[in-house]
Amino acid sequence: MPTDRRTLLALSSALLAGMAGCTTDNEPTSNGDPNGNGSSFEYDGDFPELEFVTDPDLEPELLAEQIHENVAFSLDLLEQLRTEEPDENLFFSPYSVSVALAMTRAGARGETAAEMADALRYELENDDLHGAFGALEDEFERRNEDGSEVDDPYGTDDDETDDEDDLGFELSSANAVWVDDEFELEEDYLELLEVYYEAGERLVDFAGSPEEARQEINAWVEEQTNDRIEDLLPESTISESTRLVLTNAVYFLAAWKHDFDPADTAPGPFTSLGGSETEVELMHQREELRYAEVDGHQLVELPYANDDTSMVVVLPAEGEFESFEESLTVDRLATMLGETSRPEVDLALPKFGIESAFSLVDVMQELGMERAFGGGADFSGMADGDSSDLYVGDIVHESFLEVDEEGTEAAAATAVVMDESAAAEQVEITVDRPFLFYVRDRPTETPLFFGRVIDGETLQD
Repeated sequence: MPTDRRTLLALSSALLAGMAGCTTDNEPTSNGDPNGNGSSFEYDGDFPELEFVTDPDLEPELLAEQIHENVAFSLDLLEQLRTEEPDENLFFSPYSVSVALAMTRAGARGETAAEMADALRYELENDDLHGAFGALEDEFERRNEDGSEVDDPYGTDDDETDDEDDLGFELSSANAVWVDDEFELEEDYLELLEVYYEAGERLVDFAGSPEEARQEINAWVEEQTNDRIEDLLPESTISESTRLVLTNAVYFLAAWKHDFDPADTAPGPFTSLGGSETEVELMHQREELRYAEVDGHQLVELPYANDDTSMVVVLPAEGEFESFEESLTVDRLATMLGETSRPEVDLALPKFGIESAFSLVDVMQELGMERAFGGGADFSGMADGDSSDLYVGDIVHESFLEVDEEGTEAAAATAVVMDESAAAEQVEITVDRPFLFYVRDRPTETPLFFGRVIDGETLQD
């Protein structure tokens, strides 16, 4: 019997799943990757005729494998981004990147589609893949409309939330496809974007007024992210040769389950990766939290008021941040999460904000997605005839984060620009040195945002 969307999410979601308990007994096999880091997805020809299956029937084993691979993709992005900016604090949304590129990959064919599937670590195929994305987007929308109805996976629903109405909760994801008014996309492709991603066609004049089109797209992103992402597409990103742009925007606002008392916030030292010491504002609280220490590395999970989302902070042992980050895998993180208990945690955490902006062209090329950017790109699923000249001109990603005593506000947006050629114990954790963190949706195990903090000097500008 087919799996409905609600059950699909309850099984743990097919896409961009988080780190807790989501590994499989056997590592997925590599497909053309000598390091064993690739996807096991194989693609040897054209896509079959589309049948819009919005309730895919997925085996739990396949879901678990996809979960494993999506978390691995998050770590792949982190590795590539830190290589490009090794001395910077970073923040990004693997979910936003994956949604935007899933919409793009729906129009890819042949080796272009295969490379994208491998780089993005897709285990699901065609309708299963897009149906799972659609189910996840529906679930986020339901959360906002109905409140949290999913049981707390850690059995903490009976705990009272401290001032849970201070910030409320919002988690939204919106998609759009912007098409030049003289360029015709395939009806099947447009229907797929509408059915699975609710991304209706928006006509603009890229060829005649590229700057006006750029400003229109940026205004849409700004509205969808509560004005946090203001200029996603920089000047010159859009040109007369642009034919379509696929966008995703994510916005997140949540109060902590346990507030930090502002009266307890006090200046304290933060030692940056290079060894310099900076004074930052450290928030303090003492609560029963999920906590683990493995080989001197500490992990603590801070739930948000709705109990469905949380921030996981990973503090590597002193002097071991770089080696820990370089060796971080899905399995290692899952092991740490599997070791958690609920002691009383005396926590000191910096107030911090991060804004990041990237072009992901080089990043995705390093991950093996090469044909999509060149003359050999095959996006014949988007439009017949002219489609042989379409290629990915840019992938732009921008993100915003603010963490304070009340909770967390985060936003991210991604644009794919398609051009045409021509209690029993008490523990202490003081986050006063480089650390990693991510915000996850717990029932679906989806990492919404990911980041690293290594420099205290710019942490609270």
